[in-house]
Amino acid sequence: MRFDHAQLRALAAVVREGSFERAALALHVTPSAISQRIKALEDRVGRLLVQRTTPASATAEGQILVRLAEQTALLEHEALARIGIDDDQLPRSSIAVAVNHDSMETWFPEAAALFAADSSATLDLHVEDQDHTADLLRRGEVLGAVTTLAEAVQGCQIHPLGSIRYAATCTPQFHARYFAKGVTAAALAQAPVLVFNRKDDLQARHARRLAGTDAPLQPPVWWIPSTRAFVHANLAGLGWTMNPLPLVRRHLEAGRLVYLRQRVYEDIPLYWQHWKGDVQGMANLTRAVLQASRALVRKRR
Repeated sequence: MRFDHAQLRALAAVVREGSFERAALALHVTPSAISQRIKALEDRVGRLLVQRTTPASATAEGQILVRLAEQTALLEHEALARIGIDDDQLPRSSIAVAVNHDSMETWFPEAAALFAADSSATLDLHVEDQDHTADLLRRGEVLGAVTTLAEAVQGCQIHPLGSIRYAATCTPQFHARYFAKGVTAAALAQAPVLVFNRKDDLQARHARRLAGTDAPLQPPVWWIPSTRAFVHANLAGLGWTMNPLPLVRRHLEAGRLVYLRQRVYEDIPLYWQHWKGDVQGMANLTRAVLQASRALVRKRR
């Protein structure tokens, strides 16, 4: 069976943009044309490929074809570039990449800048929890991901990057109020904690480690889904939390924040996983990611 590239591009655009209307705008065609292409593709494969929800999403079979569409677009761009087609004549190329929130706020922008210096392609960045970025890679929604998954997703190459170092911090006043008698299980059960979202269990894991218990502590929680807002809330004394050390080092040095327990860290290993296709754009991106990740913590040998 051979696929129509226009139909594959329409499928990828609907999933990427979230609706038939926005996909039509992205591809400079009418919504009717997008609908016709999707229907023709579904008829051809005999499967439902798009869930007509808000936002639209791919079915399991559709996810496979979305990945094919994204890979085909990247290969097409690469082929035209290699035969000397001028940049302004090339179809738009954008590599979909999943990155965890804290990497986006610390080292990954340098990777994007290094990539931009070597490539005319852009990045379509999907920000997700670091333990869940690999799911986007499996579903074919992205071609590369910064993830905590140490095992390669099928069809992907994997590169260890190093670790993001997290520190449990709070204001001196907060520490004096809740931890004057020590960072105990009882104190941790009473002290408010800042948590990113329901997927984030870093604070709970660290609290159990500090308390020396496997039992849940169930403290009061502030739910704050923003890395920068985390730091501001921490500085405002709303609660203690785990922050990427690069974001709070200057506050620790200035005394605006203190460690819950001096120099106790959590190092979260990260990996770069990407589609195996032999494409210069992906090679450029991988080189940029590996170079920028030198800022991460490395294990001593």
